[in-house]
Amino acid sequence: MTVSSDLATDNRVHRSCTVLEALGFQINLLGRQKRNSPDMPPRSYRVRRLQLHYEKGAFFYAELNIRMFFILLYKKYDFLYANDLDTLPAAFLASRLKRKPLLYDSHELFTEVPELVSRPRIQNVWVRLEQMMLPRIGHMITVNQSIASIFESKYAIKCSVVRNVPLRLDHVAAHSRSFLGLSDAQIMLIIQGSGLNVQRGIEEAVQAMVHIPRAVLFLVGDGDVIPSIQKLVEQLQLQDQVRFIGRVPYNELLKYTAAADLGLALDKPLSLNYALALPNKVFDYIQVGTPIVASSLIEIEKLIHKHNCGVVLKEVTPQMLAETINVLIDQPERRSEYKKNCQLAAQIENWDTDKQILIDVVERVFI
Repeated sequence: MTVSSDLATDNRVHRSCTVLEALGFQINLLGRQKRNSPDMPPRSYRVRRLQLHYEKGAFFYAELNIRMFFILLYKKYDFLYANDLDTLPAAFLASRLKRKPLLYDSHELFTEVPELVSRPRIQNVWVRLEQMMLPRIGHMITVNQSIASIFESKYAIKCSVVRNVPLRLDHVAAHSRSFLGLSDAQIMLIIQGSGLNVQRGIEEAVQAMVHIPRAVLFLVGDGDVIPSIQKLVEQLQLQDQVRFIGRVPYNELLKYTAAADLGLALDKPLSLNYALALPNKVFDYIQVGTPIVASSLIEIEKLIHKHNCGVVLKEVTPQMLAETINVLIDQPERRSEYKKNCQLAAQIENWDTDKQILIDVVERVFI
């Protein structure tokens, strides 16, 4: 299995590996180790983390795929499992030369990420690679039906949907109010994840806090927006209303999530990839019973309306966000209803359901 992400924190890849292990496969997970990567937690399968000279840009992708290709060329295996387009060239070429089956797992609409949309020449390189490889792959999986429909339409390829849903949790021991430094009268808001980046609605959420005096916003995770947000908090004198927790292990993260009164998912449709996104944090909120306040992205809106487990904003602005949250603060019975609906949805929206789709794909195509 190949992936370019940090193996220590990629829960989707870990879940896929455990499913394959349960089917009787011996897993060799091949990824990379960044300079600031956390220690690798214990795994029941083999892991190899490549230390590369480059961490981004064209040289990174070239070095990653060249090294992965030569490793795959001399390894013995029954089939290859490539995560995302940025490791597919190495896996595709190795699978063709060794005549081994290949499963492609696309975690997003890679060619439509903002970093490529704003650089059309580089985007065109990835589009051409995708056009060359995908029609020659018998089967693939992706994260939601909207993205699956695009791949099926463009490449006439069978595409199954395995979503980024968490394991079903029987109980999460939420952090206490005293541990969090909150009074009983304060409402806890949370934005979480490893991608706390620019244009994900975090700027607007902090600006909204000026008009939500009864709430405290917890930012749990890390990303490129954090330095500018820290300056913004100082400028607006919101040090008592915005808490920076930083990156924490997943089990610890869920303790914060379970303690929150409202979970915010404010990603913006800056590109087609973002417009069709269904972030992990939305499923985490559902799994621990935290009502959601979200932007009107297609897949998020469908999920919230399906379960009536939160509110979808017409637009992500500080004014709209403050108004919506203040209304919910004044309606505890409404928040309670959303919480109960999250708990009901958690029985459906979990890995127990989606892992069976992955099992069916592997058994049908590779066994």
